[in-house]
Amino acid sequence: MQSCICQKSPLAARDFCGIIISNGGIPPGQKNCMIKIRKSEDRGHANHGWLDSHFTFSFADYYDPNNMGFRTLRVINDDTVAGGGGFGTHPHRDMEIITYVLSGALEHRDSLGNGAVMKPGEVQRMTAGTGVQHSEFNHSKTEPVHLLQIWIVPNAKSLPPGYDQKSFASQLQPGRLVPVVSSTGRDGSLKINQDVELFIGKFNAGDKATQNLKPGRHAWVQVATGKISLNSQELKAGDGAAISDETVLNFAGREPSQVLLFDLN
Repeated sequence: MQSCICQKSPLAARDFCGIIISNGGIPPGQKNCMIKIRKSEDRGHANHGWLDSHFTFSFADYYDPNNMGFRTLRVINDDTVAGGGGFGTHPHRDMEIITYVLSGALEHRDSLGNGAVMKPGEVQRMTAGTGVQHSEFNHSKTEPVHLLQIWIVPNAKSLPPGYDQKSFASQLQPGRLVPVVSSTGRDGSLKINQDVELFIGKFNAGDKATQNLKPGRHAWVQVATGKISLNSQELKAGDGAAISDETVLNFAGREPSQVLLFDLN
């Protein structure tokens, strides 16, 4: 059941829509709300034993025509890989792929000759472009690894494949939103072939941060762990929020948490 609460703003002589909690689209005739929440429990789910995945958007055998992505953000997969498990060598093309490890360690190898073990606080960006093959395995034989894999549609097809990886662990201090991916590579972020900025924030209870959005920009907020407040709305691990027609995002930690913020065109 979808709902949108509209009320008269005390600060402006116009109606505004507040929050919509939904697992689908906006009904005909209803206003497009500024923040649309995608609840954790409404995501797709597949458990293969060695791999337990939750899909924010349609992926593989999970298909929801109302949740095919948001702007150029196409995939957010929340994966837990058991000890000794992993994804064998497989191909990708024409996609910007971002991986972020929340706990454990992930071993990466690709057809470009890159090999690395990713640990918490590290971000990897891979441009699939004209084609690349890679594998990802849990570096531990006994402990699980928890990661987010993100796909973003690039600004052009048939780009040269590329790879970059960096640790932001020392910068991810509580109460800060740190740019880790951007189209310009600003402030030491990894460069991506799309007009997108990805910020990661860590919060403890009581920590606060504010992010401004330029006019015409959109945002997606994904809570990776813990609980936060976003513009006074409570979100828990696995929840996402599609944001349009907002200029200020106010974050507050409710417990130890990690949050991803996508600033999208």
